[in-house]
Amino acid sequence: MMSNVRPLLAAALLVTVALPAEAQEVTAARLEAALPQLDAMAAKAVAEGQVPGLAVVVVHKNTVVFIKGYGLREAGKPGAVDADTVFQLASFSKPISATVVAALVGEGVLDWDTAVAALDPSFRLKEAYPTQQVSVRDLFAHRSGLPGDAGNELEALGYDRATILHRLALVPPASSFRAGYSYSNFGLTAGAVAAAAPTGKPWEEVAQEKLYAPLGMASTSSRHADFLTHANRAELHIGGPGQWAAKVARQPDAQSPAGGASSTVRDLAQWMRLELGNGLFDGRRLIPAEALAATHQPLMARGANPVTGAASFYGLGWVVEYGRHGESWGHAGAFSVGARTLVTLYPQAELGIVVLANAFPTGVPEGLAGNFFDLAFDGATSQDWMGPWNAAYAGMFAPGVAAARERYAPLSDPLPAAPREAYVGRYANGYVGGAEVAAAREGAAGGGAGGGLELRLGPDGAARFPLTHFNRDIFLYYPTPEMPDVPAAVRFTLGADGKAGALTIEDLDGYGLGTLERE
Repeated sequence: MMSNVRPLLAAALLVTVALPAEAQEVTAARLEAALPQLDAMAAKAVAEGQVPGLAVVVVHKNTVVFIKGYGLREAGKPGAVDADTVFQLASFSKPISATVVAALVGEGVLDWDTAVAALDPSFRLKEAYPTQQVSVRDLFAHRSGLPGDAGNELEALGYDRATILHRLALVPPASSFRAGYSYSNFGLTAGAVAAAAPTGKPWEEVAQEKLYAPLGMASTSSRHADFLTHANRAELHIGGPGQWAAKVARQPDAQSPAGGASSTVRDLAQWMRLELGNGLFDGRRLIPAEALAATHQPLMARGANPVTGAASFYGLGWVVEYGRHGESWGHAGAFSVGARTLVTLYPQAELGIVVLANAFPTGVPEGLAGNFFDLAFDGATSQDWMGPWNAAYAGMFAPGVAAARERYAPLSDPLPAAPREAYVGRYANGYVGGAEVAAAREGAAGGGAGGGLELRLGPDGAARFPLTHFNRDIFLYYPTPEMPDVPAAVRFTLGADGKAGALTIEDLDGYGLGTLERE
């Protein structure tokens, strides 16, 4: 399930990269000259159809120096994006959640190194030692050993947060504890939920009380229902330039700390001021500097940024990089059903930008930010960063998509399926839960002697997928709504009685947990 996208195309190999000796400075003259060019580049990106809508804010030395919206909230409909349009932030939520936890750490509710088991005794990983030792710091740094995508597929099927976090105990580790980096939405979610546990309040309420309310972020929330109350909200778009359409909704409450916040550029400017002020806001100390600074420490090596070549590390909910303009803190966010977001801060220069866009795939946020920072620091762009960043996002899924289409290209002479009754029934395992293979509703896709089948997954079997016969006991379904022509296989294993005793769902089998036995 490709409902979430990792923030920096994290497939890059670990390499040794020299770090710059000093951060660069931003002069008032260069910044003043850069802002009109940023405005023109953002307007051009929308005019060219690279994204339907866009919002940008820049903060420098505790002041909002630029804020503007461009384009439409929904393609083909009236309703312009402005500074108060609410966007879904996707993984941009992670550094915001790190700020919330830093506030709790500053109050003495917990320490970054507090064991999650001490905060939430019900939390389990597959192995006993990590279960007892894993800390909030470990989960926010993605070094628990939990595989990156674990839980994402369950969320896509409609399972709630508590169910998903409970089932993480079944997932084999991707690496030894604290030895490897594996970007995990539900790992970070577990850390945030545990951090909030001593307050006796849900994460969403804690985020509101500790961050959104004190900063006056009135349009920001970690609840999807609150996002839906805003008439001035950006819809999600897929399809590409010239074909953008709002087709798929995304309800991310299950992983709210990792990907479920929504906000405006006006609100996020206040959060940037807090971060660049090391916990000071309007002259008040909201978060102790030490608690907040822990989030910006580079802990896990991520290799080189595949587009810029900067040395890249993960801190606590933040990507920390050392590139051509010195040290930066940032994070990207994306939903492959139609969101792209970005924050980048240069702490030494007290300069930061947020770019929010309502489309996927696009590298416009990184392209705009890259060009702007070149202008602000150097007075000229080293290259137009739009091109390489757009190419990086456009090609993100290309190899997997091509492989799936090739693997399941129609066969000239497929083996026939068994009678339909051989496959119909209920199946289950502890991770995926229950599955039902049933006669499809009238008009559903099918084919062959075993055609006319439907796969039902998730709570109450609400996620339903027609099965199309491919070859003998292999059927295809299409699990990803934003890629409706990319198939995955369901393989049945028939017993001596001619009935399927088990099925394996390819798209849910990334950790060897996709085989379900007949009940």
